[in-house]
Amino acid sequence: MNIRYDLPKEIWDKVPLVYEKMTGWIGFGGNGNGEEGIPYWFSYNNYEKSVLASLESSGLQFSANMNLDEWNKWKAEFKQIATEVLGFKVGEIEEGEVDHDIEWINN
Repeated sequence: MNIRYDLPKEIWDKVPLVYEKMTGWIGFGGNGNGEEGIPYWFSYNNYEKSVLASLESSGLQFSANMNLDEWNKWKAEFKQIATEVLGFKVGEIEEGEVDHDIEWINN
């Protein structure tokens, strides 16, 4: 996703709000559940239905264990909610949904 590490603090402060609005949200890893500070949905166990996110140099990346149709619906929901909360079009650069440069909606 085009949610990059170099976004302003004001944007990053809103990202947990996006996480919490998503179907299946269970929280950040820690205290023996998943990896410390990593957001998780559905389960902390990668062998069960689960989604987790990590911030890479190219942007926010997800790993998921669920059926493809459900995954595609979940991703679409994430993009919609993130766009509304963060104030710019959130999508996948690799899929041609957004440009490398962020186009601000509310700024």
